[in-house]
Amino acid sequence: MESAMDTGIEAQIREWRTYLLRRRTIDSLDVDELEDHLRSEMSELGAVGLSRDESFLVALKRIGGVNELSREFARERSSRLWKQLVLAGGSVRDRSGSEYAGLFLTIGFAVVAALVFKLPAAFGVDPFEGEAPAGATDGDVSFYLRNAALLALPVLIAFFAWKRELSVRVVAGVSVPFIAAAILVNAFPLDAGADSETLIAIHTPIVLWLTAGVAYLGGAWRAEAPRMNFVRFTGEWFIYYTLIAFGGGVLCAITVGMFKAIDIDATPFITSWVLPCGAVGAVIVVAWLVEAKQSVIENMAPVLTHVFTPLFALMLVAAILGMAVTSSLVDPERDVLIVLDVLLVLVVGLVLYSISARDSEAKATLMDAVQLVLVLGALAIDLLALASMLSRITELGWTANRTAGLGLNLVLLGNLVWSAWLLWRFVRGKCNFVVLERWQTRYIPVYALWAAVVVAAFPPLFGFE
Repeated sequence: MESAMDTGIEAQIREWRTYLLRRRTIDSLDVDELEDHLRSEMSELGAVGLSRDESFLVALKRIGGVNELSREFARERSSRLWKQLVLAGGSVRDRSGSEYAGLFLTIGFAVVAALVFKLPAAFGVDPFEGEAPAGATDGDVSFYLRNAALLALPVLIAFFAWKRELSVRVVAGVSVPFIAAAILVNAFPLDAGADSETLIAIHTPIVLWLTAGVAYLGGAWRAEAPRMNFVRFTGEWFIYYTLIAFGGGVLCAITVGMFKAIDIDATPFITSWVLPCGAVGAVIVVAWLVEAKQSVIENMAPVLTHVFTPLFALMLVAAILGMAVTSSLVDPERDVLIVLDVLLVLVVGLVLYSISARDSEAKATLMDAVQLVLVLGALAIDLLALASMLSRITELGWTANRTAGLGLNLVLLGNLVWSAWLLWRFVRGKCNFVVLERWQTRYIPVYALWAAVVVAAFPPLFGFE
């Protein structure tokens, strides 16, 4: 009996070592020191009467969580920190040419993504030609509206396939939605600027990005898959991409100004090559950066959610109180409803991102109550938006845009209603946080399914208008 328990403890220690070694600020020698400390603590605890199982758990608690250890090691080895950000994988002491090859391969993926995105230009399709996209033909713009995600994301799938060493079967599986989307969106006889074309341009990237999530998770797609890891990745990817986009925009503006000062017009080159290629190449670079950063710097999700959750909650409560005081409902005008939908999507995204950042074992805190207020405020706004949309449809009839907006609000409503209920129960101590986390991850395919319906069914259903 004792032998079986010892075997189980040794297996747990090996698992703990493996987990630590994934943190790239801690190399094998550091882990050896930590293991010695762990076993010493276990011996002391065993001497005072604790079982092996209890000694292991208490010793781990005393040593501290992996995140605290990672921050401590990063501070003590600040001279190595920049290398950890630039070079993925392995320890600094054992660094070899293979790790540098990984860096160059990542850059290679980014270059390939940029060239694939510009490949249609070789066949005369280039909406970026000239000083501005406005100079391109309607057909060029229409082609890229339909196919931008299809051109940009396959290389990201290849990047994940390389990083995760995906099997041919998994790669073939995630390729199916891309092939189906490519056939559908290009076979539809859509007029340039049609509402259905706009809906395709918005919803196709959603379907394909969530498909890329399957590759990111190593081919896992079932309900028990660790989808929250991809949610966390998506949130940080968006943040980093936005920051890089702002920095790239400033750099391009300065470059144009500098060359203008010496009577050289760099605008055509910037708009035709630098901006589109940089935007697509950054998709790969940011994906690599997020993964590299997660190993050495504390996840920024808790900080961001603690800042923006109260602000969004306050804004929604103020808006609802303003409606009550002025006795005015949501304006059913199209532009107002679009703004509301964008707001609701941001709120749901913030809720999902904050859940991904939270310790699922922790008890309810004040921030959870604030998040409940945020969800309830979003629920109220969603119901008002639904009422306004139904009023607009009753007055003006059904169109592709109005139906898509109504469907989006119903999808968000389903998420918000049950999220509010689970958060209420969690804040009152009636259920575990894991239940809320499981609900959110299991709801993710609903977004993909709705986006796929809009892409595949709406154009023919509304006469390709």
